[in-house]
This record gives sequence, C-alpha cells and structure tokens, in this order.
Amino acid sequence: MDRYTGKPFLRLIECYILDLIDQLEDKQRATLKAMEPNLQKTYNAQGTWQEIVAAQMAFTESFNAQVRTFWNGYLNHARANHASVHPEEFVISLVDQNFNSDQSPR
Repeated sequence: MDRYTGKPFLRLIECYILDLIDQLEDKQRATLKAMEPNLQKTYNAQGTWQEIVAAQMAFTESFNAQVRTFWNGYLNHARANHASVHPEEFVISLVDQNFNSDQSPR
C-alpha cells in the first residue's frame, strides 16, 4: 500500500494502537510476535514488539489511556448514530491527526 512505502514503522504504530483498543487481528499479532527478534536487533532494544514501539515513540500510559478514551468515544458516537464501526479507519485518522506521516522513531 502506498501509505507505508518508505515508512514501515507507520504500520507498527497503527498496529500498536489497534492492539491498545483490542482490535488487532490474531494473524497480525502472530506476525508481529514473530518479528520481535528483528525489531530488537534493528532498534537495539529488548522486549515485546509493543514495548519496542512504545519506547521508540516515547508513548506513555497516559497516551495509551487517551487512545482508549478516544476509541470509547468513537464507539459511543457510532452506536448513538447507528453507524458502522471501522477500527482501521479510526486508527488511520488518529495517526494522521497526531503524528507527522514522515515521523520515524527516535
């Protein structure tokens, strides 16, 4: 997908957020788990893929809580309006609004 050309970490951020809101597919989670040794080597870090992404982006528990609050608000709004819920669209919008698309890890 053009969105990720030259920006592979962008997809990791999106997967991190999908995982935070319990919307990451099991197949994707397994793929990311399998990538952990390569991520550890690439970023000279230890831990899970989630811990590596959080450390590279300096995400805090406060950030995680805010994302969950935004997600719950999105869900409530969708339910109140009898609208469909689209986790991927929510995450892409959140990332686009809060991170420079060229942003790379520290």
